[in-house]
Amino acid sequence: MVQSKHTRTSLHRKTPLSPGGPTATRADRARSEPMAVEPLGGGRYDVVTHDDHVYTVTLPESRCTCPDSKYRGENCKHIRRVAIDVTERRVPAPGQEETPCADCGAATFTPEDDDTLAYCPRCTLRPGTYVRDRERGDVLVVRDTTSERADETAIPGADHTVASYPTNGEYAANDVVVDVLYPLGSDVDPADLDARRLRSYAFPRGRLERLD
Repeated sequence: MVQSKHTRTSLHRKTPLSPGGPTATRADRARSEPMAVEPLGGGRYDVVTHDDHVYTVTLPESRCTCPDSKYRGENCKHIRRVAIDVTERRVPAPGQEETPCADCGAATFTPEDDDTLAYCPRCTLRPGTYVRDRERGDVLVVRDTTSERADETAIPGADHTVASYPTNGEYAANDVVVDVLYPLGSDVDPADLDARRLRSYAFPRGRLERLD
């Protein structure tokens, strides 16, 4: 099962980024005028102005379809607004697209044309996080969240990938792989163990429930 990470992105609301109304400079107008920036992919963005005009910005080439850019060659307020929104992570940068976190649905930015499931920073499992295996109920500790896909990661000593392993059949094949360890018992001193001898296990992220 390969789960799609994509959803249709609704048009962003037209908002100013700073108070005070329009001012003389293009940089100030880029922040003070209500605009909405809608990513189109390929480094292109539609900018909807306060009076509902729509101009298309090609950010890598610093081009816009507005007269200020098209005929005067200026770095117009629409180009500046897109650059601001990209820098402040309100819209994806060129080469990225906005996709929902596979766990909570929050917007996150990922490479274009990559269908690997994405997770927002809050839902990305960090080393040391305690999780529960949804299948067996075991409590585990995260060693690492990898960038590898479950359908492309072989299980050592088994003729399976993480995705094709029998107990993982209900989870997305394009999920990311998380390496986990069984936590040490309270009577074991970690300082007495060689960490290299601890065996890690690979799970699709969706199989693991975060324990807060």
